[in-house]
Amino acid sequence: MTEIAAKHQHASSQEAAIVAALGARSIVLVGMMGAGKSTIGRRLATRLHIAFLDADHEIEAAHAGMAISEIFSVHGEPYFRDGEARVIARLLDGGPSVLATGGGAFMREETRNRIRDKGISIWLDVEGDVILRRVKRRADRPLLQTVDPAATIEKLIAERSPIYRLADLTIASRDVVHEKIVDECIDALHAYLKTGASK
Repeated sequence: MTEIAAKHQHASSQEAAIVAALGARSIVLVGMMGAGKSTIGRRLATRLHIAFLDADHEIEAAHAGMAISEIFSVHGEPYFRDGEARVIARLLDGGPSVLATGGGAFMREETRNRIRDKGISIWLDVEGDVILRRVKRRADRPLLQTVDPAATIEKLIAERSPIYRLADLTIASRDVVHEKIVDECIDALHAYLKTGASK
């Protein structure tokens, strides 16, 4: 067997073991905007052959296609967060899947508890300068519509990191090929589920 084939076989058995150990639970990606939750989540779901869900897209669909930024400006953040909590609760009931959540979702205790009960959370930890580079081309980030987006990002990281640290696993999101981050997620999930640290 070639080295590549052996590596592929090892990866496949790891992936199958993860899915078997997950049962009805979901893998929930948490972290700041621009951490790569949707990009990494989509690839991770493909590797594990389970559904990929994006909480933000589901929220927009529930609001007749209104963009997140519009929901924020029309209804305000508290309204948005209530809707987000309901949507995440519904998605977690349909597991197993890989679920990408919005940057503020994990801040709500009720949502964190639900994720803990029905999923395994992975914090994609990302530096402020990387976020700024990734999101500055996009105008759809309501929390960044400020005079100094860089300062806003640093403030959000400082406020949210202690909560993100409560996630089951932490993976550093950085500017490397996406597959490398996906590999790290798979290794971490496999080790976590194998040691019986799972519920």
